[in-house]
Amino acid sequence: MVKVGDKVPSATLRTIGPEGPKAITTEELFPAGKKVVAFALPGAFTPTCSAKHVPGFVNSFDQIKAKGVDTIACISVNDAFVMGAWGKDQKAGDKVIMLGDGGAEFTNAMGLSMDLTKNGMGVRSQRYAMIVQDGVIKDLFVEKPGAFEVSAAENVLKHL
Repeated sequence: MVKVGDKVPSATLRTIGPEGPKAITTEELFPAGKKVVAFALPGAFTPTCSAKHVPGFVNSFDQIKAKGVDTIACISVNDAFVMGAWGKDQKAGDKVIMLGDGGAEFTNAMGLSMDLTKNGMGVRSQRYAMIVQDGVIKDLFVEKPGAFEVSAAENVLKHL
């Protein structure tokens, strides 16, 4: 698993743009000179993710941006189409970039995957949030299985 002080692993994620799916590399997402808050979760349209995790970051957008954050990104092991539809459902707009990690490339590189095959979901991301400055992880908040506390927008905001 990655740790504080590590560079964010290289991977390609996908978002939905006007012309359809668009690739975005982690080098583009976490560039030098920028502060990024990224959070990952087990799945789009799942209960805690939809009721608490994404809304927390959407609703805290102004406060997070006021702390010097350039980008807020949500990452899930789903395809870009699902993430785009979920972003519309969550009213993420331009506040939170919804990124699909369809093959779990990024999630595996982070060392934060979990196998939910027995629940019919396959390999998914653990729930976590991180603050990244200049491509380096400054804070990492990984949840214990089933928990939703340290990766919440309110906790991340306290550490900015």
